[in-house]
Amino acid sequence: MTARVFIDGEAGTTGLQIRARLEGRDDVELLHLADGERKDPAKRADLLNAADVVILCLPDDAVIEALRLIDNPAVKVIDASIAHRTHPDWVYGMAEYAPEQPRRIAEASRVTNPGCYAIGAIALIRPLVARGLVSADFPVTINAISGYSGGGRKLIEAFEDPKSPGHVESTYRAYALSLEHKHTEEMRVHGLLAKRPLFVPSVGRFRQGMMVQVPLQLWALPGTPSAGDVHEALADYYDGQSFITVADRAATAAITHLDPEALNGTNELRLHVFGNDSHEQAVLVAVLDNLGKGASGSAVQNMNLMLDLVPQAGLETRLVA
Repeated sequence: MTARVFIDGEAGTTGLQIRARLEGRDDVELLHLADGERKDPAKRADLLNAADVVILCLPDDAVIEALRLIDNPAVKVIDASIAHRTHPDWVYGMAEYAPEQPRRIAEASRVTNPGCYAIGAIALIRPLVARGLVSADFPVTINAISGYSGGGRKLIEAFEDPKSPGHVESTYRAYALSLEHKHTEEMRVHGLLAKRPLFVPSVGRFRQGMMVQVPLQLWALPGTPSAGDVHEALADYYDGQSFITVADRAATAAITHLDPEALNGTNELRLHVFGNDSHEQAVLVAVLDNLGKGASGSAVQNMNLMLDLVPQAGLETRLVA
């Protein structure tokens, strides 16, 4: 039987990429609102209640409004906003998060999609805290750079349209310098940290792609683990996963630079451990597409689990921007 899926907000950046991953699949029927019906509450409510899975690609306030319109208890929801990412009644939509997570997602009626920065940081930090290499109260620092699509329509226009308000001419800029960012608490909770990490994001003049870095003074960690110990812990944690891979140490050691756009169009998340044993230091790096594993890819992966479809369906090929 074909599953009915409604993407509420399909005209946005994330919604368009989810739609591109689902179009042409014979196991999914996409429900659509005509352009003139998108602001019609009755028409929208009809589709919200007719779908097997609703994927909400909306601002936080609009998500709450959409949930109020759903009165069919059989409808499953994936929320791509930040509204429920630390909510105890919603299942965190990162299938690699823990061994039981795919089952929890599959059985859930409400799943919250991870944030793009957050999924990279959590993928690096959570296994190390869970295995005692990093203590829960360790002062974790996270640095990251994203393509400008991570800022939504206004930032995309600011970078691409010279006539837009707040036009950006620079090639790189750091932001959230008040040390408040919407992903920080998500990183803390799902990274198993007792204290908020120090998170410094930045944006570059490229449309999509992302790198998340966690520097570690290994001499300050419990038991003084080596970079090899850190790599082994990550590789063991993600052994057998389809979409999160840990790069071989020898291959990583030969790398002289990393490209944040390397995995664009994929649902892959690649982890690297760069280490200097003589200085007892390491830098952990996650590379991903902020619109892929950081948004649309995760949503499709979660949808597949919730509908008991082939887990890799719609995620095997690279989307062309």
